[in-house]
Amino acid sequence: MKAVFFTEHGGSEVLRFGDVPDPSPGPGEVVIQIKAAACNFNDIWARQGLPRVALPLPHISGTDAAGVVRELGPGVDEVAIGDEVIVHGVNSCRRCPACLRGEELFCRHMKIWGFQTGPYDGAFAQYAKLQVQQLHPRPAHLSWEEAAATSTSLVSVWRMLVTRAQVKAGDTVLIWGASGGTGAFAIQLTRTLGAVPIAVTSTDRKAVFCAEMGAEHVLIGGKQDIQAEVRRITAGRGVDVVFDHVGETTWYTGIECLRWGGTLVICGATEGFMPTIDLRYLWNKQLNILGSHIGTHQDWLECLKMIDQRRILPPVTEVFPLEQVPAAQSRMENRELMGKIAITID
Repeated sequence: MKAVFFTEHGGSEVLRFGDVPDPSPGPGEVVIQIKAAACNFNDIWARQGLPRVALPLPHISGTDAAGVVRELGPGVDEVAIGDEVIVHGVNSCRRCPACLRGEELFCRHMKIWGFQTGPYDGAFAQYAKLQVQQLHPRPAHLSWEEAAATSTSLVSVWRMLVTRAQVKAGDTVLIWGASGGTGAFAIQLTRTLGAVPIAVTSTDRKAVFCAEMGAEHVLIGGKQDIQAEVRRITAGRGVDVVFDHVGETTWYTGIECLRWGGTLVICGATEGFMPTIDLRYLWNKQLNILGSHIGTHQDWLECLKMIDQRRILPPVTEVFPLEQVPAAQSRMENRELMGKIAITID
């Protein structure tokens, strides 16, 4: 099959487009023909290489995918050949106490498919092997590209805002990196929950996009004093929740923008892993700092309900063919992107 893969870590120049072995399903596994995939920052982190994270090589990245069931492994009867499916990226043992409780993110064998799995095991390929419980019916009203672009970003946002931070109607939510795919989903879900999204982005053009996604207030970093604007918007109170997936460059300001007893929830660090913090903020203001990581099967089922009800729209703004994955990743690395990039696969 054709795939985009790498055999060593580095910049986009290490990505190769070529032939790799077709996958074969084992017990409880399914092979799908991938119709579309989507890009996430974990694809870039995998390619660059992360300290203390050993990835199997050769490596095919890509956690988001949608496609058609092609082959069934032994014991699989939950899906049939020809079913149109969307992929949830969590791969777990399915047997341990955490998995049986529905807390598969705490499974000692949990891996994010297309990031930690392999070799040759991700979405940037014509075919892929997955655990059957990772597959769900493709929402009929979504294109292949839209379906592929929902899973990782949306389920991460759901877990951050609903499962972890427990955002409720009337809350104010400051959303960093609001014009990317994760941020665009965060704006939409915040509005759907009846809360007030305050989006932060970097340019006037991206600010227009955030407003189109439903942001009630849009702030532009570098042109505005974010803390002062948040105080103005909230009448000096501060926001209830800070939604962060940027990391080091936004962390301290995010802490300063919280109300007393407020919550910062974070799922990633696209701009640095080592922030500094004045610990007095934590105990004096009794703040809550929450980590969040992708989402459970149950989180994903809740996301699918939102999609089926058309309350969440996948923000696909650019589409690339499979062989142009390097160009797509460069768009993300250069912060040129708004919304999600989808990858079409023939």
